[in-house]
Amino acid sequence: MVTKFSHTTLFVNDQDKAYEFYVNILGFKVNTDATMPNGFRWLTVTAPDAPELEIVLMPILHDSMKKSESMPEGMDEESINAFRILLEKGIMGAGVLHTPDCKAAYAELTAKGVQFRGEPKEQFYGIEAVMFDGCGNWFSLTGPK
Repeated sequence: MVTKFSHTTLFVNDQDKAYEFYVNILGFKVNTDATMPNGFRWLTVTAPDAPELEIVLMPILHDSMKKSESMPEGMDEESINAFRILLEKGIMGAGVLHTPDCKAAYAELTAKGVQFRGEPKEQFYGIEAVMFDGCGNWFSLTGPK
């Protein structure tokens, strides 16, 4: 029986840049950073208040992805190129990152160089600012009203 959701994947175009963003800017914790015999780097991070959910920072362009038994059968060159294009456009990985104070987090992250679509705005579900990780993904940074 399934008991919890333990891992999720964010495809990134640069693992070192993703490490810098998620660990050094957002303050996530590294759970695993190991290089496998085939050269593939297994890098997972967790949000400070959610250590039970590991986020795999998966490089889409690594050759071992095509040969991995854990990847879907259809992960061919065409599929990898489609991911690459979406990452280059910065339109992958939509999700919500919770913060207790969106306006304060926006100010702090902007000072650290994080790119946002605009300033925080009040929505029916809270205060939101859309941000980019610089690795191909975007997120709603959301806090309560």
